Amino acid sequence: MSALFGNYGKRRAQIVKGQGAVVEDSTGKKYLDFTSGIAVVSLGHAHPAVVKAIQDQSQKLWHISNLFDIPGQEKVAQKLIAETHFSHTFFCNSGAEANEAAIKLTRKHTGKNHIITFEKSFHGRTFGAMSATGQGKVHNGFGPLVEKFTILPFNDVAALEATIDDSVAAIMLEMIQGEGGVNSVSPEFAAAIAKACDDKGILLIIDEVQTGIGRTGTRYAYEQTILKPNIVTLAKGLGGGFPVGGMLGTAELYDTFSPGTHGTTFGGNPLAMSVAETVLNHVFEPAFLQNVQELSSYFVKQLKENLPSTYTVQGQGLLLGIGCGDTEVASYIAAAEENGLLLVGAGPNVIRLLPPLTVSKAEIDEAVAILKTILL
Repeated sequence: MSALFGNYGKRRAQIVKGQGAVVEDSTGKKYLDFTSGIAVVSLGHAHPAVVKAIQDQSQKLWHISNLFDIPGQEKVAQKLIAETHFSHTFFCNSGAEANEAAIKLTRKHTGKNHIITFEKSFHGRTFGAMSATGQGKVHNGFGPLVEKFTILPFNDVAALEATIDDSVAAIMLEMIQGEGGVNSVSPEFAAAIAKACDDKGILLIIDEVQTGIGRTGTRYAYEQTILKPNIVTLAKGLGGGFPVGGMLGTAELYDTFSPGTHGTTFGGNPLAMSVAETVLNHVFEPAFLQNVQELSSYFVKQLKENLPSTYTVQGQGLLLGIGCGDTEVASYIAAAEENGLLLVGAGPNVIRLLPPLTVSKAEIDEAVAILKTILL
């Protein structure tokens, strides 16, 4: 009997090592990893620069706590806010923590508790983040949720306009609902959100835990829209596999998080900052982001040319989905694993494709060939 709680449905393969987009299990079988640890391993497994950053920093200082100045935090924060309208950063350990910080900051700054979120969204599993999440399966069995979250249909302009009033503190959304079906914000919905925030002085929180740090081909996915958020939350790809999260905020929010109002023991420790700085040095290079866009176009083209038109291809950058209509995708994901391709779902009917941002065209071709085998 296992000494672990059974809250994860574990896959059969036991992965023991990886390099780039390829991982190997305990039997020696190799797989293309198009999960990237669920959009985490942005530079691929065991990237030499990340390995070196961990090795070098681990010989100096791992952890000291936020009682002391940590110079790496300033370096990473400056990279995250450079050429944006943001002015400050808070570091933590995960996306859920970043979203909790955003919720707390919003409520304290506005003096209001009402936050609008959307169906099929996913913001984390802590109580505040779970309450913001628009999926009943995440809520079930845990008793009363945190109050004052109104969950509306996604991309529904009329529902949004009918709900906006002076009680609303913030609108919170993902640019692409990664867990909820790889659903993108429509231009019309983005325009309605921007207008509502401008008209009513509502804060805009964009959860870029999955879409941020180059995943969609720009530093942040919101940059591809008219939206100008007050707060952006980050994690996953920021650490390239090492646990780190962050929250970006605009200047008017600075005084709200005064000393003692919010904190974290491990957040922004020297080891995490060394890794995050290394990741950003690669991912935020214009040529790197351009390559992500080119890889995305190539991937989408190959999928559309090789799969029947009954399947839809959606998403942006290297956060793509294959919509399978009413068919559940669990059996496809299992079949792909048997054929050497690791995938993850996005809801019951969408296959999510999350290769490392360093994936090659040859690896994309190999993945498409496997997908063609299992989906035809």
